[in-house]
Amino acid sequence: MVCHIYVRLQYLDGMLSINIHFLVEGKGDPITLIHGVGSNLKSWDHVVQRLKGNFTVLRMDLRGQGQSKGITDDCTLENFVDDVLEAMDNAGFGKSHLIGFSLGGMIAQLFALTHPERINRLALISSVAGRNPEEKKRLSDRAKTIREEGIGAVIGASDKRWFTDAFRLANPEKVEKRLKQLLANDPASYAIAYRIFAESEVGDRIHAIPHQTLVATGEHDVGSNTRMAKFMHDQIQNSELVIFPELRHSLLVEAPDLVADLLLKFLSVP
Repeated sequence: MVCHIYVRLQYLDGMLSINIHFLVEGKGDPITLIHGVGSNLKSWDHVVQRLKGNFTVLRMDLRGQGQSKGITDDCTLENFVDDVLEAMDNAGFGKSHLIGFSLGGMIAQLFALTHPERINRLALISSVAGRNPEEKKRLSDRAKTIREEGIGAVIGASDKRWFTDAFRLANPEKVEKRLKQLLANDPASYAIAYRIFAESEVGDRIHAIPHQTLVATGEHDVGSNTRMAKFMHDQIQNSELVIFPELRHSLLVEAPDLVADLLLKFLSVP
């Protein structure tokens, strides 16, 4: 079993800081994991424990989240793609399976379009694409609220939006831990993420993705609704669609075993 930690340091405002944090572990075919907004590389912990017996797994912190710094107001989806490419280069991954959750799934879609030669298979878990005008307006308003009032203004309803009622009532400690994790990240990263959600047109191009692709989401996921999942499945020619009954957006917290089982099956079929 191999485990490596990669840290890039830079000076911001005269102070030395960690910019991007990478973790590589396991042995076998390479997998690159990209988390969503409000998360960090540890969000994949349970899934990685299942994957690393058969794969070499790379995970990283997105800008402004976890141990990563250096978020700026002009940050773009392309910047995140560059970060993933840098992480893969540091890990020595010439080619890799690419798995993205939520915002990470949108990053993975653009990565597949701009660096198709670096990907074997693509998995989009609770991902987003093809927002309609009403959804884009709602996300744009949320980004404005975050900029003006802070992330706390939109965190309050997150437990009901992301978890099933049964899980929320049975696991209050896990839900509380998740909400604290959200508040611990750089507030600017949320406004930037919602701006990217509202403005990105990557959904108009995903029909050109050539890779074997898995699209999966929760039946009642409000972050990545089933309409968008079906849109991605329809647009990406070589894709399969999985809808998890009852589940919402916190798949990696509430049902990591289901996600791990699905990924193992998807990546293991010749």
